Amino acid sequence: MTNADLEARIAELEAENARLRAAETTEVSGGIAAGAAPVAAERRRGRGRGRTVGAVVLVVIGLLLAPVAVVAGWARIELVDTDRFVATFAPLAEDPEVQEYVSDQVTAAIERQVDIPQLTADLFDGLRALDLPPRAETALGLLEAPATQGLQSLVADVVDRLVSSDAFADIWRTALQTTHTQFIAAMQGDPDAMLEIGGDGTLSVQIGPIIEAVKERLSERGVGFADAIPVVEQSIVVAQGDAFVLVSTMYALAVGIGTWLPWVALAFLVAGVFVAKNRSRAFVWTAGGFAFVMALLAAGFEIGKVIFIATISPSIIPGDAAEVIYAQLTEAMRSTTVALLVLGLFAALIAWVAGPWAPARALRGFAGSGFAALRRAGDRHGITTGRFGVALDRAHGLIAGAIAILAAAVIVLNRPVTTGSVVTTVVLALIALLLLEVLRRPADELEAADAAGPVGGDETGETGAGPAEPREAGETDDAESGDDAVLESRGRS
Repeated sequence: MTNADLEARIAELEAENARLRAAETTEVSGGIAAGAAPVAAERRRGRGRGRTVGAVVLVVIGLLLAPVAVVAGWARIELVDTDRFVATFAPLAEDPEVQEYVSDQVTAAIERQVDIPQLTADLFDGLRALDLPPRAETALGLLEAPATQGLQSLVADVVDRLVSSDAFADIWRTALQTTHTQFIAAMQGDPDAMLEIGGDGTLSVQIGPIIEAVKERLSERGVGFADAIPVVEQSIVVAQGDAFVLVSTMYALAVGIGTWLPWVALAFLVAGVFVAKNRSRAFVWTAGGFAFVMALLAAGFEIGKVIFIATISPSIIPGDAAEVIYAQLTEAMRSTTVALLVLGLFAALIAWVAGPWAPARALRGFAGSGFAALRRAGDRHGITTGRFGVALDRAHGLIAGAIAILAAAVIVLNRPVTTGSVVTTVVLALIALLLLEVLRRPADELEAADAAGPVGGDETGETGAGPAEPREAGETDDAESGDDAVLESRGRS
């Protein structure tokens, strides 16, 4: 073997070694890449699961805080605001069941303070001391019992007339307005408050102002013993239930964080949706869960009504009066709860329609086709928004977002939240969005219209192709030239 052969063999072996090393490097690199892909995918799945768990936790906390926020908001609005406080409690004075109960309690309180039988007996004993004839003393004995009953009936009649009159409603309303600070003191446990919530859940009201009004009426009718009725510092129990202790606790909470608790609950819900991997689905479930929680709270009010009446009736107050008092106390909370329930349902429905699901996409496509057809029909009849519509289309997303944010702000900032305000705001927002869709001029529709040219006429409105342009001498069109060529070929054949 010559030197040339050896050199050739060495070069061949070096080339083979280089090829093998390159193949090995490729296999190692490919193995590393193949092993790294599952690891990266696993990490992504782990992060996705973490985001899902975090979103669920945030949403659940927000949903648990939502009912508490409703009660705390009621405590602050209804109890701190004097007008709302009067609007809540003033109608109780006009209810016949409550009037009957208050009348009985006021009459009993007067009779406990003024012993009418003893007062009558002292009067007749004084008359007997005048050495009246036997027949007069006998007559006095016969008149003593009817006189006692007559005075008692007179007091009861005066009380009934006062409590059932418009004057009593005015007295009640004035007392509520002037003693609103007393009610706040009751919520704070002040023993000098006109209204007092006991540790056992009893709600008591002082009847001193009512007795003073009865004294004035008796004095006007010439009843002399009216001046003997002392100043009465007594409270009567108008209701009892653990709910009042809860209300007192919620009031203390409202003073500190009642203003912020609804915002905290809303922040948890928004954060849960934002953290979620699939935000569209998370928003739908959050809105649906919020509606479900509000439905449970509304059902809780009805269950609480049954428990409330069964607890205090008839041992403390009559059942009809207890039902009226409970309905009046919880009216604002119940109306707010129903309004928020409707809001949750609206939000879930709108979010579903705007979501990525196939039925939602089909519905949006159907609506989009309808709007496009309506815009084309307007263009054919010369009704168009022109440049304004083009500007609306360019800012379409921004305007739609502004409408949604404005509607949400109106609902959230409106106090108290009512079903009517929620429905009105949502309907107005939907009308604004519909107008936006009708008035805007999408760019793709304009491009399609430009490519198709004028339909049925030119921009001047003239129909037909118009007069043909004159041809120079000797000029023929394509159709005629084609026909001549065909005839010539046939002649040759």
